[in-house]
Amino acid sequence: MIAINNAQLLRLALPEVIVVTTALIVMAADFLFLHRFNSHVRFFLAAGLGVLGCTGAILRIILAPELANIFNGVLLSNPLTQLVQIAVLVLTIFTLLFSVDSTFTQHVGEFVLLLLVATTGMMFLAGTQDLLVIFISLELLSLSLYILVAFNKSSAQSWEAALKYFLFGGMSAAFLLFGFSVLYGLSNSTSLPFIAAAIHGPTLNPLLVIAIVTTAIGFGFKIAAAPFHFWAPDVYQAAPAPSAAFIASGSKVASFFLFFQVMAIGLAGAEGTATLPDLVRGWVPVLALMSTVSMLLGNLVAIRQSSLRRLLAYSAIAHAGTMLLAIVAHTQLSLAALLYYVITYALATLGAFAVISVVEQQMGNDELSSFDGLGRQAPMLSFCLATFILSLAGIPPLAGFFAKFYLFVTVLNATSGSLGLLWLIVLAIAMSAVSLYYYLRVLKRVYVTPAATNAPAFRTPALTQILLLVLAAAVILLGCAPQLLLRWIDAAIQVSGL
Repeated sequence: MIAINNAQLLRLALPEVIVVTTALIVMAADFLFLHRFNSHVRFFLAAGLGVLGCTGAILRIILAPELANIFNGVLLSNPLTQLVQIAVLVLTIFTLLFSVDSTFTQHVGEFVLLLLVATTGMMFLAGTQDLLVIFISLELLSLSLYILVAFNKSSAQSWEAALKYFLFGGMSAAFLLFGFSVLYGLSNSTSLPFIAAAIHGPTLNPLLVIAIVTTAIGFGFKIAAAPFHFWAPDVYQAAPAPSAAFIASGSKVASFFLFFQVMAIGLAGAEGTATLPDLVRGWVPVLALMSTVSMLLGNLVAIRQSSLRRLLAYSAIAHAGTMLLAIVAHTQLSLAALLYYVITYALATLGAFAVISVVEQQMGNDELSSFDGLGRQAPMLSFCLATFILSLAGIPPLAGFFAKFYLFVTVLNATSGSLGLLWLIVLAIAMSAVSLYYYLRVLKRVYVTPAATNAPAFRTPALTQILLLVLAAAVILLGCAPQLLLRWIDAAIQVSGL
């Protein structure tokens, strides 16, 4: 083991330290002098400080990258972990900027602090391969998100959703901790590579089967995969718009990257196969089943939704099922496809929630009827919403189309010479066709259905308009030129050797 001092540890964790320090500065500033201003000015100044802190962390990662693997993966820094951390920080910046015009709380300092603390948890999740640090980071992230969901004190639905989120989160943490403890008992180590070396064998230990199932259940909750999705519709619908957008975007990036690492690295040698009809026991058939249920339930139930937030929640469940295909394939190419998919999905979802927030402030709710005639009332807002919705549907030339196409190709290549996973690809394509129906229902409301005669004129804040145009441009650009992101992802994976 390489000897290391506290200065080296601090230098390696400096991006996270910058974000935490920024959170404390925001809290102190709000307590000492920002409380004198109205909520809009307070949000503007607090979010501005948060953006500066996240930008400082990004600059630290880019300009002075640290490459290290401390204590067998307790802290890990390489181009791949840095890429994921930068993606999380960028999504946090957008969330902070979108929250500037929010009116759901007077506790501005606490809100920004919790966003930054949750971001710190996600950064540690991306930069570790140790079960103990993984669990602590997940709990840091989860506890912050529980509070963020309940931040609208005037909404009973927000409190109810937070309570459900907390209860399901507590159960999922218990399953995850039990699975981790079994893995530790089988390997006498908390390091993912050491666990893989210890459990490798010709047959699966019955205890290992239990660890695989409980770990899959724990992570299934974090990514809102069926049948562990029950919290998602209520949280997406009742949480304040910035909180819901953050849960639907940033946390998905960190959680899917971590899930891939735990399965592909920590449980290497216990994969099994999901090839029909010759299934072999392991974690691959477990995730294949979870993927199948998620795609079916998410897409079919989304058809019945009249709330755009709940529609996006069930859409998220379906997308989680599609992204699980990359973990089922567990190759370097499928990891690249997963990261491209989850990052572009996060951008589109974040933009969609920003549009929903504007409509809610004007109309009072997120029902599909509130979007009637939006195309004529707010052309720019409608264009951005259409871009995000069509990207989520996988329509070319937007980023969502290439994300799905590349993912399907990499999954097929993972079983070259056979059609082992073809049944999953066929199901995913069929469910994508189903998703197109309910996504087009939204656009029909926007562009075809006339607005109510007494509908108010839409006023979109200037900052929100700029951010929406930036996100829409990113979704279009990454669809037309996917190599802009994919080249970076591929290079990071090659250098990191995952």
